[in-house]
Amino acid sequence: MNQEKQSEQYLLEVKNLSKSFLGVMALNKVSLQVRKGEVHAVIGENGAGKSTMMNIIMGDLKRDEGEIILRGKAVDFRSPADAIDAGISMIHQEISLVPTLSVAENIWLGREKGFMKGPFIGEGVRKARTKELLDRMGIAGISPSQAVSELTVAQMQLVELARAVSTDAEIIIMDEPTSSLSDKEIDILFRVMRDLRDHGVSIIFITHKIEELLTISDRVSVYRDGCYIGTNACADTDKEQLITMIIGRTLTEQYPQISPPGEKTVLEVRNLTGEAYRDVSFTVREGEIVGFSGLVGAGRSEIMRGIFGIDKTFGGEVLLDGKPIHVKQPRDAVELGMAMVTEDRRDMGIIRSASVKENMSVSMLKTFTGPLGIVDVQKERQTVSAMMQEISVKAANMDMLITSLSGGNQQKAILGRWLMLEPRLLILDEPTRGIDVGAKAEIYRLIGQLAAQGMAIILVSSEMPEILGMSHRIYVVRDGRIVFTCDREEATQDLLGLHALG
Repeated sequence: MNQEKQSEQYLLEVKNLSKSFLGVMALNKVSLQVRKGEVHAVIGENGAGKSTMMNIIMGDLKRDEGEIILRGKAVDFRSPADAIDAGISMIHQEISLVPTLSVAENIWLGREKGFMKGPFIGEGVRKARTKELLDRMGIAGISPSQAVSELTVAQMQLVELARAVSTDAEIIIMDEPTSSLSDKEIDILFRVMRDLRDHGVSIIFITHKIEELLTISDRVSVYRDGCYIGTNACADTDKEQLITMIIGRTLTEQYPQISPPGEKTVLEVRNLTGEAYRDVSFTVREGEIVGFSGLVGAGRSEIMRGIFGIDKTFGGEVLLDGKPIHVKQPRDAVELGMAMVTEDRRDMGIIRSASVKENMSVSMLKTFTGPLGIVDVQKERQTVSAMMQEISVKAANMDMLITSLSGGNQQKAILGRWLMLEPRLLILDEPTRGIDVGAKAEIYRLIGQLAAQGMAIILVSSEMPEILGMSHRIYVVRDGRIVFTCDREEATQDLLGLHALG
């Protein structure tokens, strides 16, 4: 096929793209072809090379070899600004907004010239343009004047989308855009995506959620271990086929068999009240996995933050093993035998400037430190190494920066940090967000093993199949209150959804 015919078929084409880091091959001659006016899904396990390829396309990384062809012509972007000027925009999975600026300021950041009135910015015009954009996209409840720091994670994600749409891009790359959104907000996103597609915009949709992919996408390209596996039309593909392509084998059972819980109550919460919730009462038994379901913003995470001492509580009582406890800060909770994997891995989970070892051992430094304040480095390394092996953290070595790991391995490293403390109670807030199907299965297996060993576990998740597949008992939270509870045997997606929506 000659180049002229290719340019008619593909708006963007990646050919034989390769990239290595310190001798480790991240991309090995991969390909991607995106047509004009299609939603093209990109899927693969963490570490498959998806983000590396997108960062090369956007000019964030320099390729070792290969070609990128846009509208039939080879391009070599030196920065994301070059890509944006050429009509390509990207929404990153990790929020990249400036929290101290308003919604309007964030959306038009770097493009203030279009609103200048003499030496000043025409704030009224900028806010009006922002409101028009949000209205057109069907995004309600967000004011152009509102500071981004006041928004929920889900609202921030929608502002990121609005910023990408505002550039009039011909190609929009969306990296896990639904990871922080409720079902209602996902419906809004998909409606916007379809509208953009119908107006000729091409969307590259990076996701780990196969059901969503098959709902919204026209075609899907699969990558594994830095290699291109293949591209299928979504209409001709089912979930089982995709899983086999993604992990190279069939995944017979994603959720493990869960052992029955014990009788002893480990955690009892009585009428707990905080800024975003009130009169919350529940229990967690030994060896029990208690799921917390509900819409994003219902107050689930805030309840857990209150129990763990991250946020202040205003009333109520918390008992651990039958004894009242007073947790004023996370350190108090840890000393009492509690641990929490937070929802926001980037800002509240990992220490971005530290190594894998430092991230995993930070909660146990007191254990490794002698009477003179000297850390027993050998003991620290042995302990971290054993945990990395136990929970299958994939890293070249423990001294590399944790940010160089895939999202799934970062999450497992954070989980390992707390498991080394052997907690009595483990709170998991969205533990598999942004993680591929293979890594999810590993984490589910690990959660099942911990429960079988007697650990009490709270699982907060926006993924209904995860709640249904992993929980012994389920609480539904709506508007800061627990409105429904049931055992796993009686739970259904429709039943939980009905109570979540009220």
